[in-house]
Amino acid sequence: MCIGMSNMAELHLHDVSVRFGGLQALAEVNFSLMPGEIVGLIGPNGAGKTTVFNVITGVYSASGGHVEYNGDKLTGLKPYQVLHKGIARTFQNIRLFQNMTALENVMVAQHSRSSCGVFGAIFRTRAQKIEEQRIKDRAMEELRFAELDEFADEVASSLPYGHQRRLEIARALASEPSTILLDEPAAGLNPAESAELMETISKISLRGINVLMVEHDMKVVMGICQRLVVLDHGVMIAKGNPEEIQKNPAVIEAYLGN
Repeated sequence: MCIGMSNMAELHLHDVSVRFGGLQALAEVNFSLMPGEIVGLIGPNGAGKTTVFNVITGVYSASGGHVEYNGDKLTGLKPYQVLHKGIARTFQNIRLFQNMTALENVMVAQHSRSSCGVFGAIFRTRAQKIEEQRIKDRAMEELRFAELDEFADEVASSLPYGHQRRLEIARALASEPSTILLDEPAAGLNPAESAELMETISKISLRGINVLMVEHDMKVVMGICQRLVVLDHGVMIAKGNPEEIQKNPAVIEAYLGN
């Protein structure tokens, strides 16, 4: 599959609630992510943003409500099943295979789409060799997309921090998602690296891939997101375009005014 427009997808959260014992982590959260859209999920620390990601990707089960993707409920699915549905994610902390090359890191994600089984891998069948070359070629496409192809043979741990962030995104894209969840992708980046990240995310959207992004860097959020959803203590207090959110009194009090 060549890089291009992904299958259009819609993600909807319907009254999603999460409770951990006596703690209400999310309370009836409702919002949607439409095809090719970049939406920012913002709010103070502990607002429930990563919990939303974990519910969508099957790490946590919702105590109430449900997540719908392309008309199908994701309720009860395991993370690998959600990935096969077309939802990929990155994490707050870099989770690369540090002793593997950049190319190998991205190839790992392509193996989730591999059709060759254990027999082919053990006996190195012709079909398996063809598949392995396809996986390598696909991984290189994503490295070129992230402008990291010149570092394909470099060990991940040797790459600058900003490059490692983009490598994580390339790996997520290699799983061929129609939606990608980015958890604080600009964390730790300098202004030049943040600008490169914004360009990369814009290019992802142009491929028809939905982007839901948790981010604290307001320059990145306001500069790239079409819509914002704001959480505070697990409650959705506002949603709208960046201009509306910047003027919202509840958001200013809970988050932007800090």
